[in-house]
Amino acid sequence: MDRRGFITTAGALSLAAAVGDLRAADRDYDPTEQSIGSLQRALAAGTVTSEALTAAYLRRIARFDQHGREYRSVLALNPNALGMARALDSERKSGKLRGPLHGIPILLKDNIETRDPVATTAGSHALARSLRPADAPLAARLRAAGAIFLGKTNLSEWANFRSTRSCSGWSGLGGQVRNAYDPARNPSGSSAGSGVAAAASFCAGAIGTETNGSILSPASVNGLVGYKPTVGVVSGKGVVPISPRQDTAGPMCRTVGDAAILASVIAERPLGFGSHGTDIEAFRLRGVRIGVMPVPQGAHPDTTQLFANARAVLEHEGAVTVDLKPPKAFDESGEYQLDGLLYEFKDAINAYLATLDPSQVDCKTLTDLIAFNRAHADQELIVFGQEIFEMADAKGPLSDAAYQKALAGLNRTADVEGLATLLGQQGVELLMGPSNGPADLIDPVWGDRRGGGSSQIASAAAIAGYPSLTVPAGLVNGLPVGVTLVTGRNQDGLLLQVARAYERAANARVPPHLLS
Repeated sequence: MDRRGFITTAGALSLAAAVGDLRAADRDYDPTEQSIGSLQRALAAGTVTSEALTAAYLRRIARFDQHGREYRSVLALNPNALGMARALDSERKSGKLRGPLHGIPILLKDNIETRDPVATTAGSHALARSLRPADAPLAARLRAAGAIFLGKTNLSEWANFRSTRSCSGWSGLGGQVRNAYDPARNPSGSSAGSGVAAAASFCAGAIGTETNGSILSPASVNGLVGYKPTVGVVSGKGVVPISPRQDTAGPMCRTVGDAAILASVIAERPLGFGSHGTDIEAFRLRGVRIGVMPVPQGAHPDTTQLFANARAVLEHEGAVTVDLKPPKAFDESGEYQLDGLLYEFKDAINAYLATLDPSQVDCKTLTDLIAFNRAHADQELIVFGQEIFEMADAKGPLSDAAYQKALAGLNRTADVEGLATLLGQQGVELLMGPSNGPADLIDPVWGDRRGGGSSQIASAAAIAGYPSLTVPAGLVNGLPVGVTLVTGRNQDGLLLQVARAYERAANARVPPHLLS
């Protein structure tokens, strides 16, 4: 049975078992658009149980993700989810609460290891049987805080690092993820499934991962808050890698408050609130200085207007906005970016594959993965190729002079002469720019068309390891666009505070209307 067959069967069995034992009120419970806080209040009041809440999300996944338009955001369900829910309900009855996520169902991107009987695949048939004996540290922290793992989300295969002409949201195991606001539109990637699932209320919140844009971009085009922490705040152990220097996991949620709750759980160290206190809700924007980046040429005119509206909201709330120009160094970073990632991916993926159980995974090197894809071309190479794999495999060790040159170039262009220079001007504490969007049509022939509207500061933040966040700014012809915010390294708390203040004032998110 392939993974799509597994999810359908597991979902049907889980749902049948859950619904059979639920009281009528629980069977009618609707979690759509509810925040983690509102769900916790309902659980505390006895309005719903965690088991019923889990069943409600399973019903939505079955109705919209597996059938009808098949948004295909969920790659595999966790057969232990209902058991986890029942155990947490019992703990709640006995007066034990594990943490802020006690009894809350979430989804994890399918490149994050868990000890449940669900493989960690990166979307590839090569890892279809890769069961792991332990949770990744970030998953262990979520479990310890009481989260219920509904399952794993679909993604751009190998986190969108296989082909130069990839179609975001497509994987050999999961097929094509579809945008929550229009199934014909690109969901963006690589955390496409996490973005669509969170937007569609298939879970209370989701975890994605980012190397460059893989949280912020799908969050923006699916009307979400996507938060990429400072690299190193969240452990990368147990996550299928591209670049340990850039990789990080982060929340993808319907509100900043939910993102902050998930972030507080998965973070290995304090988020860094600076001199503004630590209360996100009490924070006010008065006096905060925000550097505003120009809208790129080629952006949709309505995106430009929404960005201007967002700036006006911030100013109305008391922020001081300062016009800044992109440094010339930003234009040079592309010269180094791909080369650096190719070296890092080969080194990191070879090290990761070496840790896997040989009885489950035959591939032990990147060379093996390339050969596997050729041998299974009817499953793996039917939409796009593996040019990036082949380029990476041709690279030498990290000690090569070419890699060291790329690393130095990235540090200079993205950080020293890039973000650090911008944040050093006129007392600026944060940077603001337009996020990606609106979404293009899904195009398996040409692949992704990354046109105007994408944020240079978000890309620089990914390269330099700075925290970044996108928050909804409104709709363009029914499709979401967002605003990107970037702060200095280890100022994640301030980033969340400013995003929440804007979200509260703008109230710009419009939920999707799913098609069944």
